[in-house]
This record gives sequence, structure tokens and C-alpha cells, in this order.
Amino acid sequence: MSDILSQTEIDDLLNALNTGEVDVEEISDDKPEKRIKKYDFKSPKKLAKDQLKTLQIIHENFTRTLNTFLSGYLRTYVKTEVVSVEELSYYEFNNSIVNPAVLSVVDFYPLEGQIILDMSSTIAFVLIDRILGGQGKAIEENRSFTEIELTLIKKFIKEITSLMIDPWENVIELEPKLDKIETNSQFAQIVSPNETTALITLNLKIGEVQGYLNICIPHIVIEPILSKLSTQYWFSSINKKSNEESKGILEKRITNSSVEVAVELGHTQITVKDFLELQLGDVIPLDNTTNGELEIKVGNKHKYFGAPGTMKNKTAVKITKIEKKGDETYE
Repeated sequence: MSDILSQTEIDDLLNALNTGEVDVEEISDDKPEKRIKKYDFKSPKKLAKDQLKTLQIIHENFTRTLNTFLSGYLRTYVKTEVVSVEELSYYEFNNSIVNPAVLSVVDFYPLEGQIILDMSSTIAFVLIDRILGGQGKAIEENRSFTEIELTLIKKFIKEITSLMIDPWENVIELEPKLDKIETNSQFAQIVSPNETTALITLNLKIGEVQGYLNICIPHIVIEPILSKLSTQYWFSSINKKSNEESKGILEKRITNSSVEVAVELGHTQITVKDFLELQLGDVIPLDNTTNGELEIKVGNKHKYFGAPGTMKNKTAVKITKIEKKGDETYE
């Protein structure tokens, strides 16, 4: 019988139920099902999808900063993008490293512990070639790095770690510091093999050469800030910070803005003939009296009334009244 009954089959079934030929309990196929979810105790899941998504957002911001820096540093076309953000054990990450490697151990201060930046040797050799004035072509040979090359890489990694500060600022004020660089994965054991880590894989394209940059962050390092690694907290902190910063910047700009203030002694009208015949010592009568209030304008808007006088041997005007008419309108 198909999953969908025809009208004839429905009528036959109802007739059978009414005559008692078919028992309702016999056709009932509601059976309790055991809901079992497999769980691997060897690799427990400690990071929620929401937290991994936040890590992806952080490192997408990091790649944008990295693109700008590398383009100017290497003076060539550079494109960096986040390929994946996943959770796996440190053993799986360490076991996937191909020697010789460029493993940068970074102190993630003020968090306790260290993270690893794993750069493919292909990208490392291209970086060295560009820094030394070459065209940045990939080399085919698989060899170890010289002391000079490691020194250049160390300087480059220090620049990269400093770029991590801004993308993380909405979560924590980082002060990352390069501890050491290893070329053999056996000497880069920062946590136990079974420790859960977040692995962020970046794809780097320098000119025509592509490679990867893995950022391995152990769970034990970011555990104190896991509550902040949620998209809800992330966006709320961004909006709050943005609003506060915008308000402060706007207030500072307004208070430091200069406005033109003019005092009008009075008004009058004369003919063009009288204007052309004006001589030194002539007097032009105004429509205001000597003891009348003067109009004070801010920009082109009448804002205050005042009285003329002097202050510290300088001509001045004293505000006597505020003109409130027109405050409800905007020009």
C-alpha cells in the first residue's frame, strides 16, 4: 500500500472499522523509538557551532587586515580568505603537519597558554623570495630553512601576530607575542594530544602561488572567554561600541566646531546716489536707539539679544535675552 490512500481505500477502511472487521489497535504502528546519539569520548565536542561561527567572523576580519598588510609588505597581489573553521584534537592537527614546516608558537596573553601558526613551506619560500627582491616564484626542492631565512620569517610572523589585536578587540584585548619558531612538529607540543582545538585554515595566494596558514587555538586557551564567543554577544558588543564611539566622536567634533557670531547694531536704507557720495565723517542713522537691544546672530539665525559695552579695553556685547522663537524648526 502506498503512503497516500485513495478515496476508495479510505471509504473501505472506515467501513471495516465500523463493522469491527479491523481493530484500531492492530493498525496502529506507533512504536516507541529509542533516540540514541553517537558520542565519541576520544574526541569530545567542546565548541558550539555558534562559537565556531564567531571565530570565523574574527578571522575573516583578520584576513582583510592581512590582505592590506601583505600587499604593501610584499608589493604584489595577495589574496587571503578563510577556508574552514573546525574542531579537532591536537593529535589530528599535529599529525597532518608536513616537515619541514614553519610552526610559530605564539603566547596568547593575557590568556594562559599558546597557539600555533602553521605556514606551508611553499608560502614561506615565496615570502622570503619577495622580501629579498625576487619575483616570488615557488621552488620545487624540499629542503630545510637556513638561519637567515628563519630570521626573516620570524620578523614576518611578529608583524602578523600584531595584526591579531584589532580583530579580537570586541572579545578581549590581546597582546600576542611570538615565543619561538619550530620546523619540526615534534618540538611544538603545546598541549596534550587529546586536547580539543579550533583549527582555522586560511588560503593564501601570493601572485600565482597558493598555500595555507593554519591557526590552531587549543580549547583550554580560549575557555575563559567562551561565553563571549557567541554571535549574539559579538554583534551586541559591536553595536554598543560603535554607538558609544560615534557619540563620542560626534560630540567632540561639535564642541570643537567654530561658528560665526555677528552683532547687528541696526538697519537702514539709503539710495545709490547717497551711497556713492559718502565721505569721511558722514553719519548714517540706524533704526535702533542707543539704549535698544542689539540682535546677535549665530550663522544666519537670530539667536540672542544683547547690549553693547567694553571688556578689558575691547568692544563687547552682553547677552541680555535668548530668542527662543524658531527653536522648534531646523534650517
